[in-house]
Amino acid sequence: MLKKLFNKLSNKLILTLLSLLLALSAIFITFTIYSLPSLIQEVNQQLNMNLANNIVTEKKLLEDNQVNKKALQSVFMGLMLVNPMIEVYLIDDKGKILAYSAPEDSILRDNIDLKPINTLMNTNTTLPITGNDPRQLDSDKVFSVAAIKQDNDLQGYLYIILGGQAYDSVFNLLKSSYIFKLWMFSTLISLLFTSIAGIIILKHIIKRLHFLNHAINSFKQHNFKTLQKLPKRFNGSPGDEIDQLGSSFRELSERISQQVKLLEHNDASRRELIANVSHDLRTPLASMQGYLETLILKQDTLSHDEHKSYLNTALQHSNHLKKLISELFELSTLENNSAELHFEPFSMSELVQDVTQQFNLKAEQKQIDITARIPEQPAFVSADISLIQRLLENLIENAIKYTPSGGKIDVTLLSSNDQVTTSISDTGDGISENDLPFIFDRFYRADKQRQTEGTGLGLAIVKRIIQLHNSKIDIQSIPKCGTTLSFHLPFA
Repeated sequence: MLKKLFNKLSNKLILTLLSLLLALSAIFITFTIYSLPSLIQEVNQQLNMNLANNIVTEKKLLEDNQVNKKALQSVFMGLMLVNPMIEVYLIDDKGKILAYSAPEDSILRDNIDLKPINTLMNTNTTLPITGNDPRQLDSDKVFSVAAIKQDNDLQGYLYIILGGQAYDSVFNLLKSSYIFKLWMFSTLISLLFTSIAGIIILKHIIKRLHFLNHAINSFKQHNFKTLQKLPKRFNGSPGDEIDQLGSSFRELSERISQQVKLLEHNDASRRELIANVSHDLRTPLASMQGYLETLILKQDTLSHDEHKSYLNTALQHSNHLKKLISELFELSTLENNSAELHFEPFSMSELVQDVTQQFNLKAEQKQIDITARIPEQPAFVSADISLIQRLLENLIENAIKYTPSGGKIDVTLLSSNDQVTTSISDTGDGISENDLPFIFDRFYRADKQRQTEGTGLGLAIVKRIIQLHNSKIDIQSIPKCGTTLSFHLPFA
């Protein structure tokens, strides 16, 4: 139970605060109690510093080293009436007690040590200074003293104890007095009030840490995906260290959440890619294997033309498989940033013209009219020419694939102030709105009912190439009318 109690930061801080307050109060009370006698003695000695000197000035207590009993008795009576706690002693220049006001049987000393007397009379030292108490052998008292002189010759001293045995009784009474008890009670009330106020303040400060701890645990329980709503003070605005910690946690958790979602998306894409690759590799491989097995099993019964047809079909599937593997490797290289881009200025006009001519024969075989619309003024761009050529090849090949016989393909080049725009338009069946967001995904085919000879990777490669050039592909498509894909490159 105690271990669980001390595991909480708030409880640790509260117990530490209470311990410090109790220790401080104990030290303060102990210091006050033990310093109170010295304080009273200092005040008493300071107030009565000139008492003995005033009496010596008015009364001649020693004459020719003889005690003036009449004058001394007058002093005794006067001081006892004014302050009964005072005890008066007349001593000679050696410290021997000559006369005193205390009862006869209470005197335990014959001599007074003169060292404290000389210290008080001759130096400006810190008060209180205590001297011998003739009525006690183990205790000293504060005093007032004055030298008694005759014709500048030292006769003795008037030594006045400012707090006698009656003073000790008064001090004991002070300890049990109402004011003293009230002071102690006030100290305890102050301690209690300070403790309660400190606990409330600590609770208010720790409250934000409790909220952060709850938010972190909630974030963890939701597999680092969903972040609990945080207070506005944790939105990055200036604040204390806890607010800054909350702001840092919010930013960190948002990044972690994004990374987790991205990892899940990538994992799903990876699984889908593996499934698609397995399917697309298995199909031509199975077909090629089937034709080859047929050749082996029926080689004696097949005619020359059938034998050649089977081999051509197996070769066709082999080429398709080779192209698929090649494009997978190409896309993997582009996505892993393994390919080094070599930017250089080149004529986009010439490149478009060359790539368009490259597909003239294929377009004629399908009875498609392919035209390059290039401005008279050459358009120079800065890019990786080999990747841009690959991009154009994929786009034109894709347009030929989905354009029916008798259709038309236009490759248009337009120059603006700071960039060159290349557009490939066809008169094919177009793409539905539902399929448009996905046509650049790997192995995605908009028309799933129609089997095409492509690999499903051409547009994914196009998208990655244009991303590496810090540009994007714009697409416009109208079902049954055609599709236009455009990309932009900066002027060289």
